[in-house]
Amino acid sequence: MRVMGIDPGLTRCGLAVVDVDLSRKAHLVHVEVARTDKDLATHFRLRGVADAIDRVIAGHRPEVVAIERVFAQDNLQSVTTTMQVMGAAMTCVGRAGLPLAVHTPSEVKTAVTGNGRAEKAQVQHMVARILGLADVPRPADAADALAIAICHAWRGTGLLGSGDDSSVSVSLSGRVNARGEMTPAQLAWTRAQAAQRRTGAVDPRRRRG
Repeated sequence: MRVMGIDPGLTRCGLAVVDVDLSRKAHLVHVEVARTDKDLATHFRLRGVADAIDRVIAGHRPEVVAIERVFAQDNLQSVTTTMQVMGAAMTCVGRAGLPLAVHTPSEVKTAVTGNGRAEKAQVQHMVARILGLADVPRPADAADALAIAICHAWRGTGLLGSGDDSSVSVSLSGRVNARGEMTPAQLAWTRAQAAQRRTGAVDPRRRRG
């Protein structure tokens, strides 16, 4: 599977493409960070990001695109512009006729490190290890985009508009619920997430007492 990962951002937008085989072995195909000039009006900056996404899709022909979901933060302006980038990215993917998956930061961290609360440095080092890179991808936006692509390739769910999105879930206690037979990627994902949830990696309150 060839997956493109997008770490949305207006100043820096991480774009990455990886190939992942059935044994979960991942290979780096392409990674870059699309940058925009802060002095430009927002709509021109969004056009620049969209152009970069279009170029990567046309040049590397991913089978599916994955993007990280934005959560509310204290900085409302940052959230607003990031959501605008998400919209632009979704338009690019839709225009290319490709399936799109959305993953939370916790899902991405769990897939790559086994810990949904991992620090950025942990994610970066694990991305380098998974891809067999000599150095950690820089800047962080590049590593994040790679992590998002790896997450989708390994997890295999999260596709927008798919009836299968809710067919696999893992409770806080680590219990796996699935409707129908899971794919190898889904099975590997649920096993990893169930194991780390049973040890309290996601919910630190389970470590007490």
